[in-house]
Amino acid sequence: MYQALSLFSKSWIFKRQDPKVAPEDLAQIHFLTESKAEQIWRDYVSQDQLHPDLFTEFDWPKKVPEELEINKVQWEKAWDSDLLELPEAVLAHCHHWGEDTTVYFCCHNEQIFELSWGVFKRTWKAFLFLDNGPILVGKKKKQALQFHSNGWVNLLLR
Repeated sequence: MYQALSLFSKSWIFKRQDPKVAPEDLAQIHFLTESKAEQIWRDYVSQDQLHPDLFTEFDWPKKVPEELEINKVQWEKAWDSDLLELPEAVLAHCHHWGEDTTVYFCCHNEQIFELSWGVFKRTWKAFLFLDNGPILVGKKKKQALQFHSNGWVNLLLR
């Protein structure tokens, strides 16, 4: 189910001093095996597309949720600042998620990380070195986030 984080080609993002990932948080970041990642991708993200770059207007991450007043938030300013928290609108979008909610940070169908929402909130700056469209989904939650390299995050509903 899990493989060593050192097998992730960009594991350096978790070893930097800025942003610093505490050892106790690092121990709770799990890099899924390819087969487990493929299963999570199919179950939570897409049965048809293998990478966020391939999404079409028919895939749920491309759909704008009509019930959300705000569906796009700037993350880059918070990332560049000394503030540690995710932007307030992101936290508000995921307010149903408890600290121990299992989340999946999905880069593509073979590269997914499993951790808790609490750990993600503390380590999000490290994860956003991988900002080419990854999707964060919560286990058994309808809210989702997609981070883009242009500094914006889409607030989504599955």
